[in-house]
Amino acid sequence: MSEQLRATESHQIGSREPLIKGAPTTAEIPFIYPAHWEADVVLRDGATAHLRPVIPTDRNALQQMYAGQSERTIYLRFFAPKPQLSEKELTRFTTVDHKDRVAFVLMLGDEMIGIGRFDRTDDPTEAEVAFMISDRHQGRGIGSILLEHLAAAAKELGINKFAAEVLPQNRAMLNVFADTGYDVSRAFDDGFVMVRFDIDPTDRSRQVMESREHRAEAKSISELLNPASIAVVGSSSTWSDQAQPMIETIRQGGFQGKIWGVCLEGGAISDSTGESPNIVTSVDQTEGVELALITVPIEQVERVVESCGRAGIRGALILTRGYAEDGARGQVRQKALVRTARSFGMRIIGPASFGILNNSPEINLDATVNQHDPQAGTLGVFTQSAVMGEMFSNMAVRRRIGVSSLVSAGNRADVSGNDLMQYWEDDPGTSVCALYLESIGNPRKFSRIARRLSRNKPVIVAKNAVTGMQLPPGHTGRTSIAPATALESLFKQSGVISADSSEQVLDIAQLLVSMPLPSGRRLAVVSNATALAQMVADRANTQEIEVKLADAALDLEHEDSAFVQQMLRTAAESSDVDALIVVFMHEDAQVCREIASLAQRVAEEITKPILAVFPGIIENAASMVGLVQDSTIEHPGLPCYASPMGAVDSLAAVMNYVEWREKEGGTYATPSGVSPDTAAHLIADFMPRVQGENLLPLAQEDVASLLDAYGIELLPSTTVDSPQEAVDRVEELGSYPVVLKSTDEALSKRLDLGGVRLGIENAEQLRAEFETMKKRLARYGKQEIELQKQAEAGQSAVMEAIEDPLLGPVISFGMSGDTTALLEDWAYRIPPLTKRDVEKLIRSPKAASKLFGDDDLPEVRVDLLEDLATRVALMKDNHPEIASLQLSPVIVSETTLTVARAKITLGNPRQRTDSARRSLSA
Repeated sequence: MSEQLRATESHQIGSREPLIKGAPTTAEIPFIYPAHWEADVVLRDGATAHLRPVIPTDRNALQQMYAGQSERTIYLRFFAPKPQLSEKELTRFTTVDHKDRVAFVLMLGDEMIGIGRFDRTDDPTEAEVAFMISDRHQGRGIGSILLEHLAAAAKELGINKFAAEVLPQNRAMLNVFADTGYDVSRAFDDGFVMVRFDIDPTDRSRQVMESREHRAEAKSISELLNPASIAVVGSSSTWSDQAQPMIETIRQGGFQGKIWGVCLEGGAISDSTGESPNIVTSVDQTEGVELALITVPIEQVERVVESCGRAGIRGALILTRGYAEDGARGQVRQKALVRTARSFGMRIIGPASFGILNNSPEINLDATVNQHDPQAGTLGVFTQSAVMGEMFSNMAVRRRIGVSSLVSAGNRADVSGNDLMQYWEDDPGTSVCALYLESIGNPRKFSRIARRLSRNKPVIVAKNAVTGMQLPPGHTGRTSIAPATALESLFKQSGVISADSSEQVLDIAQLLVSMPLPSGRRLAVVSNATALAQMVADRANTQEIEVKLADAALDLEHEDSAFVQQMLRTAAESSDVDALIVVFMHEDAQVCREIASLAQRVAEEITKPILAVFPGIIENAASMVGLVQDSTIEHPGLPCYASPMGAVDSLAAVMNYVEWREKEGGTYATPSGVSPDTAAHLIADFMPRVQGENLLPLAQEDVASLLDAYGIELLPSTTVDSPQEAVDRVEELGSYPVVLKSTDEALSKRLDLGGVRLGIENAEQLRAEFETMKKRLARYGKQEIELQKQAEAGQSAVMEAIEDPLLGPVISFGMSGDTTALLEDWAYRIPPLTKRDVEKLIRSPKAASKLFGDDDLPEVRVDLLEDLATRVALMKDNHPEIASLQLSPVIVSETTLTVARAKITLGNPRQRTDSARRSLSA
């Protein structure tokens, strides 16, 4: 094998004809170019670069990169001195067929900073891989990024193993392979190290990729939020309205770094503060700037971004509006803006951003358009549109909730909620994360990051009724065809605390930033009004919270403060209580504040959450909603609510989160006896019959073969044309009893319409039932009849899977019957699934109680259903070509599980929004 690999390498650097005959010409490239392999990526140092398949016009860029390489680098790559690449070699390296020969380049603007390739070997499932990284850009993680994307493309093409031949002294490349997380084997042969590894993702390789992605994206956001120097860029015509107020806001906020003002057209610039910053007329005249705040008219924005990129500025906050409001033209502008920024390795916040806030005392960066911003605290906030950023900021101010950082992504052209979660995970100043999402660009990546983050820090998400179902103005991406409950299920399985409004986000956040987490679901209620206490109890019962009420209404107002404080302490410290809600009805705000102070003193002493509601205050100015703070006590404040229901709902959300965190295992369920490669080869054989956007329904024997690759047995069936043929075929299926049913999908489930005949015990009955059924089906114009072995009696369920444009694979489960469809009694999950995800999927539908012996029914083999769900989820996750899969009915008895009928359709898959390769959301 080593000689074959060296022969391949000699072809790459020699002058003979390509090994692969029929390689495409330059003219053919546009018609076969795999655009879905393109991706913007974040490098190890936080900068961005563009990865794409190589094209013939990359010859000059490749030659220029090669010219900058050292003799040692060239020797390590080509095993011989080589001053320059010949014309034939340039053609060879830049003209590929994107099938047996694939090459990716990593571009920083017009500069090629790395190239990676693979060539399929004589074994069609194996390919040789090789890289060349620019000496100028070593240490930026380029090799690992290229390898990840090459592996993803190879898997798509049916290749599952990589091999490489490396010189022993090339430690850098050997380390790239060793650090992948794959099981890499090495062998020394004739002076070379032969490296081989299976590229199927493993738990370890996923962890490695996710860790690298996390570090890179967190660093890129950290650079935006922690700049040492800022440039505010404006034009003379709008300087006094936009740029100058921003400079003053940043200065008054106590920013610790240097501030530059860039007025593009020059002119007289006034400074009301008397402390003129460094005012220049060009970005080129600044020094050491790390973040540019751009306020120029829309016609100048892209040119300013380009100037920033050329000046080495790594990030830009764009406050300029007009992209979303300008329809298709605005979208074109927005995409061009991002392309320009990323060509220089820049990140973009905006356009149409409200601004950013970092309250870290080392930075004190207030770059928002607001006059009043939240005080320092531990809540991280991300919003999309500018108006939502302003609203969240103002609401946090009113509620006295401290914020660690706030980012308004505006149109979310680049920086997304996923990026901020990566940053918050490592930020010691952030303890709670809150996001308002109007659209979701990469929900599977969101789920993966949120699941990891939620194990340590609560994540609260507010979404509107159509989040994921349609795009707000100024946003691009995919929308979902799955029900809204599928997206909600994605949040739940990720540990995300879902909120219906921005108000509810802050209701929950104020509890989380001020109080310890409850250890259980037991609640004590103390009130001066029995009716209010009962209202809390009633609401708590609907949230499955156990309530302990005081014996009677307490006269909190007229009791001695020491007595009241001790009473609250006793209620909270009780061993059968995990949280305390104080509901106090009184018009006098001062009296309510005294009660709040006493509750705060108790909260300082114990490790249980205390909440309060003061619904009797009439004056709006004296309203106690938010964190009520006693300046004499070192405590973040007492979380107070407008209504008892708001307090209970917030506490229930936090209790649900605690329960998720305690039970979340994080290990994905892995069934035994599966062969993804077998399924992949079967699908590959079918795919040539898939035309365009059309779907291909598979025949039952093909469905059975595909399911069998994942250890799912389909109950055999056969089509019969006469009573005698039915009798003759019984022996093939095993024995009596058998079932007759229409091959029509709808009629096959309708016993009442004569589409099904059960419990046929002998040949005489079979002949009679066949004749009767034939006559009844004739009225519907349906004649074809199917014979099948009858399954053991049990509960009937339905399991389905689809490939959603936004969410990717979606698994659904429900019990059979019209009520499931009419009442939408379905459960949804997004693969990959943990064991707990599978358990929740099967138990979530209300009708699923029938599986567990309700109403004197026998309990069935739920474990077999869980195993089936694990197999279906893995199958759908592995094969996006499966457009839909339906198992109906699935019959589960006390001892067995039978899949009686299955349907699979194939389609041309879209690129998943979160594959194994690293890629930015936008």
